[in-house]
Amino acid sequence: MRIRKYDFNWGRRELMKKAAVGASAGLLMPLSKVMAEGKDLSKAYPDELLSIDMYTKGKIKTGDYITADNVDVVKDLVDPIVYEQIKTMGRKIRIKPSVTQPDQWFPQDYYEKTVKNQRDGVVAGFDSNGNLVTKNTGGPWVGGMPFPDAKTAIEEQFNMAISWGRHDYSQYAIKERDVGPNGKVSYEYDFVWAELQVTGRADGTVFHNEKDKLRYQTVFFTASQDVAGTSFMNTWYSDQRKFPSLVGYLPQFRRTRTFPASQRFEPLIPGVTWFLSDVWGAGDPVLTWGDYKTVHRGPFLSASSTRWNGDRPNWEPGVHGGKANQTFLDTDFELVPEVVVIDEKPTHYPRAPVGFRRLWVDTRTHTFISNIRYDRNGKIWVDWEAGFGRFKTPDGKHEVKDPDGSTLWSWMYVQCYDIQRNRMSRIMHIPKSFGGYENAYNVNNEEMYRKWFTQEAIQRLGTI
Repeated sequence: MRIRKYDFNWGRRELMKKAAVGASAGLLMPLSKVMAEGKDLSKAYPDELLSIDMYTKGKIKTGDYITADNVDVVKDLVDPIVYEQIKTMGRKIRIKPSVTQPDQWFPQDYYEKTVKNQRDGVVAGFDSNGNLVTKNTGGPWVGGMPFPDAKTAIEEQFNMAISWGRHDYSQYAIKERDVGPNGKVSYEYDFVWAELQVTGRADGTVFHNEKDKLRYQTVFFTASQDVAGTSFMNTWYSDQRKFPSLVGYLPQFRRTRTFPASQRFEPLIPGVTWFLSDVWGAGDPVLTWGDYKTVHRGPFLSASSTRWNGDRPNWEPGVHGGKANQTFLDTDFELVPEVVVIDEKPTHYPRAPVGFRRLWVDTRTHTFISNIRYDRNGKIWVDWEAGFGRFKTPDGKHEVKDPDGSTLWSWMYVQCYDIQRNRMSRIMHIPKSFGGYENAYNVNNEEMYRKWFTQEAIQRLGTI
């Protein structure tokens, strides 16, 4: 048992102080050191920030549900839209223990690359244009997390933007159900989302030696029938001042077309609440946004390491709440000892309908856990909430592994709720989408490039 050295509110007071001075994560020890040495999270934070039981003085315990009856106890630990969902729409969230081991916060190769960089003295920096580089060489970032001890809002944004899925190649099978104001499912879609890192790879290489590029990303819809064959391909550049090129194939016109940068702020298909700009909390190049600032530090409840539903058909969680009991996924949240809250504006998009967005970033993983979009009048608009974790059930009977044999880490679900229109997009990571397209990670990159990331490839997919 650890002897208490601090009064009960010490941790929260210290986190509030840090928000004003530009400090890195951790209170008792720098969190980057905890990661580098593989230590337990208790080395960095006092007990009150690691236990919901202690934080609430027993009013809420691990295993309890947050409901309308007790959500006010933790109102300061959830974002304002989640609070409204619980308070007025029947949402409930189960509390699980916090994950305290660093090797469970990331894909194994990404974690190992980050730690190796720290041990070898490889550090990230910025060139004269504000772009991310490997400070030791001046070349593109070599992979792993650029700023494990991020002190500024823009460093946190680069942590999220430089490698979305934190695999060198990711292919997600996805099921989406869009719920209308009546609480019933109004649209159903299946699609594949593929990401290929060009630079910033965990294996330290540069794909095709294309140092001017960051990633290729394609989304390909396989159902419903009215959108099947539709695809969009993004080519991202290392220069984060440049807009990604966005090319789409529309089967009804049997041709590809190039879309303007403003298309990032429009729904790709009918009924969805999300924009390309929203994804991963970093859907646009870092330097096409601006006015980055840290507005808060403190504990938070999130699905940073939520429960994987591998023991359920199609990995799908149950649903509940809303007018027809179909609006929300069943989710587990944990107490995160420290998040940094960032505000930022789309400074290079004069026609963007977004005034600013606010991100809650888990300082253990440097991944966003909540992303709220505000309109140009400053009114709260859409909450993009994501759940992440390891694809292994608590009993160990069901598991998905990476090609290296480690347990897969990835996103598990997204709930994107438009509070102005009372519409919800429920997005689930499933084993196989309509048409037989499966998940894949770190497989043959050259083969996947030919399959997904050229104009010829997306046109061919649309005609299958």
